[in-house]
Amino acid sequence: MADILVVDDDKHTRIFLKSILQNANYTVTTAENGEDALDVLDKKHIDLVVLDVMMPKMDGYEFTKTLRESDNTLPILMVTAKILPSDEKQGFIVGTDDYITKPIDEEKLLLRIKALLRRAQIVNDQKIVIGDVTLDYNALTVTRGNEVQELAQKEFLLLYKLLSYPGKIFTRIQLMDEIWGMDSETGWETVTVHIGRLRKRFENWNEFKIETVRGLGYRAVRNV
Repeated sequence: MADILVVDDDKHTRIFLKSILQNANYTVTTAENGEDALDVLDKKHIDLVVLDVMMPKMDGYEFTKTLRESDNTLPILMVTAKILPSDEKQGFIVGTDDYITKPIDEEKLLLRIKALLRRAQIVNDQKIVIGDVTLDYNALTVTRGNEVQELAQKEFLLLYKLLSYPGKIFTRIQLMDEIWGMDSETGWETVTVHIGRLRKRFENWNEFKIETVRGLGYRAVRNV
């Protein structure tokens, strides 16, 4: 089971979060602020950080920024009483992966942690497995049994992105920026074209499908 680091300057919150996570069979280490948390990371393996924002010595923003500037991609979930959109935006700017507010919804907390750990595993393995289907990032292939589909790079990256976040809606502009780059001179219509090609190629594969969400964009659905 994953090792989680809980960072919060409030003793009662640390105890509360530790209890929730241990009951969910996670191994938990705690720290009182960002500086102490960095010391923990130097000494032991951690799979995910649950992080408060307002702390003495080094707050959550500074801790996250420090990690990201050193190219550390450790998943970070900010849990904070700061509820303004600007606070949430600041968290994502410095590099947090997700953000929930206090009072803590235990079920939501555990679901967010599970999702972050799953995404981190996908990044580390560079593979997505859906039943008998495997997407191999390094080979740009989608396989099912003995059937191997070799995709063009943009098509593969588009499918890989959608299936990394099943159920999440991505706008055409988001997908355009992430797959083709913000400086690309290609219009967003190319996303629609590539989605059409993917649907045609995998129309008889029941393990997943790509749905159009009218007025918003696209999402992938995993059926196994």
